[in-house]
Amino acid sequence: MGSNEGTRPPIHLGSGEPILLLHPFLMSQAVWEDVARQLADTGRYEVFAPTMAGHNGGPKAGTWFLSSEVLADHVERQMDELGWKTAHIVGNSLGGWVAFELERRGRARSVTGIAPAGGWTRWTPAKFEVIAKFILGIPLLLLVWAFGPRVMRLPFSPQLATYAISAKPEGVSERQMSGILDDVAHCPAYFQLLVKSLLLPGLREVAENAVPAHLVICEKDRVLPAPRFSRHFTNHLPKDTHQVTRLDGVGHIPMFEAPERITRVITGFLDECIAAESGREKPAG
Repeated sequence: MGSNEGTRPPIHLGSGEPILLLHPFLMSQAVWEDVARQLADTGRYEVFAPTMAGHNGGPKAGTWFLSSEVLADHVERQMDELGWKTAHIVGNSLGGWVAFELERRGRARSVTGIAPAGGWTRWTPAKFEVIAKFILGIPLLLLVWAFGPRVMRLPFSPQLATYAISAKPEGVSERQMSGILDDVAHCPAYFQLLVKSLLLPGLREVAENAVPAHLVICEKDRVLPAPRFSRHFTNHLPKDTHQVTRLDGVGHIPMFEAPERITRVITGFLDECIAAESGREKPAG
């Protein structure tokens, strides 16, 4: 994987209903490689997975302090370039936060949040808990900067490196870990977003969510564990338009360790959304 010396083309595969896939904080579009291919291989979806601003291979943020709104601005411009007025939006962690932000702007046909971030208000203790977790990760970041991929030879490195990602160290392959380390080492958003998040509120508007919403909770999520970080969504999303799926045995970024399961979770929900939309459009007999 290349470093952040320039942007790289987004993953763009298939044809059919548009699906936008948004990656977690510190990561890149690479987290979606397997799932994007599986979705496109169904022959029913056009899949677009960009790297967001300030992340490895994504566009420059254009600001010192990054926010979910700025990230959404960049993604929205890419949707405009594709000619996508709306899409089914799937986001993991930070990507889930941006997915709900795009829904608020009227760009979503449906929204799926896989362990989404942003489930807090300005002063919710949970927000400061997750910021503290990323601050505690700075020593590991410094090791990655200093040693690059060789950091994985240090004692307990596989356990530490995968703790926030997967349920077990073997859930991430050696090739995937190499890409993750490269993403983390070339992510100016690390500090830009952490500083801004100290003052930012979370997702205040989820109660006004106007499209079908799917909350996916990961059992072994150590970054945004349920119910502390899912309660905001389950309490505030409109009861008649959202559903919840709980995935056993997976960590915070389940696309690495369980791509087939994630693909099934996405397509199962979208099948329901598309069928319901077709039913509404069908003229009365």
